[in-house]
Amino acid sequence: MDRRMKEEEEEDIFYSPENMEASDNEENGRNDEDEKTMLSHLRATLEKQDPSCKEIDDLTLRRFLRARDLDVEKASRMFIKYLTWRRSFVPKGSISVSEIINQLNDNKIYMQGTDTRGCPVLVVFGAKHFPSKGGTEELKRLVVFAFDKLCSRYRILFRIFY
Repeated sequence: MDRRMKEEEEEDIFYSPENMEASDNEENGRNDEDEKTMLSHLRATLEKQDPSCKEIDDLTLRRFLRARDLDVEKASRMFIKYLTWRRSFVPKGSISVSEIINQLNDNKIYMQGTDTRGCPVLVVFGAKHFPSKGGTEELKRLVVFAFDKLCSRYRILFRIFY
């Protein structure tokens, strides 16, 4: 009985969002000061390569930096590739509803609030996709549209609460 209670306590601690974030940082050797320093190095590197990177917010750059384990060189290459792709795929800067109306009418994607950590949740029903009723390009545009909406909501929440 005592052992079972101890296991339950450990499970509660393990799945606690605050402890998960702290343990992630400890396991990966991340330090907020190191990350901020690397973020400023990344921003400086990117601004030398592409002056339009001044408009990119820290949350976006931090995502790329963390994806490459705080390696500024790798993160900058990855971000430049992303920026090149983004400019070619979404030349107007955003995708309008009229470009993906067929996909939206099929109710393939739902934004379902937030998870326990406060991150937005997006549910995609892939089984509702029929290639004959709008091509793959339109589906890709739907996904980009949904992620853009999701990220904008997350940025607003982040600015309010943090």
